[in-house]
Amino acid sequence: MKFSFKLFCTGTLILGALGSCKQKAEKAPNADRASIFVVDESFKPIIEQELYVYKDTYKKSHPRVIYAPENNAVNMLFSDSVRVLILAREMNAEENKVLQSKNIKPIVNCFAIDAVTLIVNQASKDTAITVSEIKKMLNGNTKTDKDIVFDNPNSGLVRYLKEFSGSNLKQKNIYSLKSNKEVIKYVSGHPNAIGITGFSWLNDPEKDYEDAVNRVKIMSVKDDVKNPSGAYYSPSQETLALKQYPLTRSLYILNFTGKMGIGMEFAAFVAGDRGQRIILKSGLLPFAIPGREVNIIRKVIQ
Repeated sequence: MKFSFKLFCTGTLILGALGSCKQKAEKAPNADRASIFVVDESFKPIIEQELYVYKDTYKKSHPRVIYAPENNAVNMLFSDSVRVLILAREMNAEENKVLQSKNIKPIVNCFAIDAVTLIVNQASKDTAITVSEIKKMLNGNTKTDKDIVFDNPNSGLVRYLKEFSGSNLKQKNIYSLKSNKEVIKYVSGHPNAIGITGFSWLNDPEKDYEDAVNRVKIMSVKDDVKNPSGAYYSPSQETLALKQYPLTRSLYILNFTGKMGIGMEFAAFVAGDRGQRIILKSGLLPFAIPGREVNIIRKVIQ
């Protein structure tokens, strides 16, 4: 069984939600830096789908894609190895200051909204959690015997959790693995674990971890900080669009080439109607929800 999520449709278009451990830098082996895309590995599934259709459409375009933790990806930019990044954040103030000193200004395109998702084993009785409880759990301010697992310590997801909780995530029951896939597999075999992963990894999984996805379930979350009397919501395109699910992050293509090329072409494709429909089909929320054309044929009855 795969997770499936209801696409909601009303008589009008729904406005999309517009979101607004240092390591030695890797060297990209390709001399043409503008044709190399470095992608945060925590949302690899959706980029793989976009690239498949893009390459089939633009057969003469051959981008080279490197999947890496967010910290590594940014280090590759500042080591002058690459010019196109796909991340779950924009450059921060310190990074922008360095770029400005080099007279480099990125072109930034937000293309999707992802949900940060908490999962538990199917045998677990836990089905819901509040924002306050998540923060206490990540800060070690609550008594729990549960193991909390997430992906690579240098990933964008871990950065998000640190900023969200104000914690360094070094409590004894908090563990980092190597990937979102490993998190899902771990939780599927450990009833006493809570995993934190990107939403796209749970929708239409690949065969090598499909069985693990079938043995976990997604927790509902209530934002008791902003709305104490509010409801619990599971991540879906509807709850993302209506800003009901509280744990979200925006996905960006950052182009530092300063010229037209493969990076610009791919960004335009992903932001365009076809690329946004791929996002819609994936279960994530497109930055710009594609419209639907309906032909009405009026039949006159004699």
